[in-house]
Amino acid sequence: MDLFLNFPLWFALTAIFFAQFVKVPLHFIVTKKWDWSLLTSTGGMPSSHSAAVTALSTGVALQEGLGSPLFAVSAVFAIIVMFDATGVRRQAGEHAIVLNQLTSDFQRFIEEAKDWPDKPEHEKRDELKELLGHKPVEVFFGGLTGIGLALILHYFFNL
Repeated sequence: MDLFLNFPLWFALTAIFFAQFVKVPLHFIVTKKWDWSLLTSTGGMPSSHSAAVTALSTGVALQEGLGSPLFAVSAVFAIIVMFDATGVRRQAGEHAIVLNQLTSDFQRFIEEAKDWPDKPEHEKRDELKELLGHKPVEVFFGGLTGIGLALILHYFFNL
């Protein structure tokens, strides 16, 4: 079955899982708190998006060559994804921070309302996800993670 021999695909998937997993111990080193929800969350160090697309492009380069049209497609795709991770998605996260603060301020204002204290907490506030995008350094290290993993996996599969 060709799918099981598609090494660029496996490199990319491995890079996603590795980058998501490594976020947990890195977060612990910084905060001294375990946060297992990082395994499935967006944002953070390293960028799993960047790791995936650079692992994919590295795998394509190793398999097809740097001059192949397929590498060109994967490289441009990687650039767009990484640019988006630091641009649009990061700005969406910044907007979410402001909107959550506005919601918090509004809640303090209406706490004096007659029925407000009796409502369940989940009806009072639904926070927007603030950690959507990546800082440039997170994208950079995500990219290095993807390239490094692809090279290591390529080496072991070609022993």
